Amino acid sequence: MSQVTASLVKELRDRTGLGMMECKRALVEADADIDKAIEDLRKSSGMKAAKKAGRTAADGLVSVKVEGGYGVVVEVNSETDFVARDEGFQGFVAEVVNAGFASKTKDMAALMKGDLESARQALVQKIGENISPRRISCVEAEVVGGYVHSNNRIAVIVGLSGGDEELAKDVAMHVAAVNPAVVSSDQMPADVVAAEKEIFAAQARESGKPEEIIEKMIVGRVNKFLKESSLVDQPFVKDPDTSVGNLVKAAGAEILSFVRFEVGEGIDVEEVDFAAEVAAQVQGAS
Repeated sequence: MSQVTASLVKELRDRTGLGMMECKRALVEADADIDKAIEDLRKSSGMKAAKKAGRTAADGLVSVKVEGGYGVVVEVNSETDFVARDEGFQGFVAEVVNAGFASKTKDMAALMKGDLESARQALVQKIGENISPRRISCVEAEVVGGYVHSNNRIAVIVGLSGGDEELAKDVAMHVAAVNPAVVSSDQMPADVVAAEKEIFAAQARESGKPEEIIEKMIVGRVNKFLKESSLVDQPFVKDPDTSVGNLVKAAGAEILSFVRFEVGEGIDVEEVDFAAEVAAQVQGAS
């Protein structure tokens, strides 16, 4: 059996917000597998999705360029937020987004060949930090709008059929704030729905209610999950009395697609104990 350490218990507490003893018990039952412990806790306690480990740990900037019916969004990473504020770094990000717009590629590695890679290497030499152009995506539609949050860490592009660029920008602002998973519920991957249904089923059976009532509870919770995760069903951030879908429909438009980038999302970065690191360096120098 794997050992349940204090650091594992702390991580589970940080990610779930549950009590220490409950976290420890879950880890023991899951043989110290933190992901399994989270899944078991969701089934038994009704806990919502836990925080992802290591999300948004990297620094850098996102950028958008929209013109006519085409928009591109890029993410370029740096090691620190200090470099992300550097004018030279910001200028390089602008070069990347402009080149991406001109080439209409979704392949960052292909985009970075030639002059852009030379510019990156020169910037690395000047700044002394690694600079990593991470990803690029695009949207092409009748109408495209973009939005970049004021801290340049979240960027969205949205494609519409009908409407105008201002409407697309409003929808992009909503996506930046609320982070929907899909445009509409029918686009939700079947495996995601199945996993949520399994969790809801386990939660419902904890109630001890008859099976026919449990089935209705499961259907209701799955429908609620889909509605909360789907862009067109979400209350519009600027006017919660109307849904995003109704807002767009009233303008004679339809949402075709969106892309949302947040700096560092999905990147696992090892946490460094700086005090311990400094102490080790001092000890090594003595």
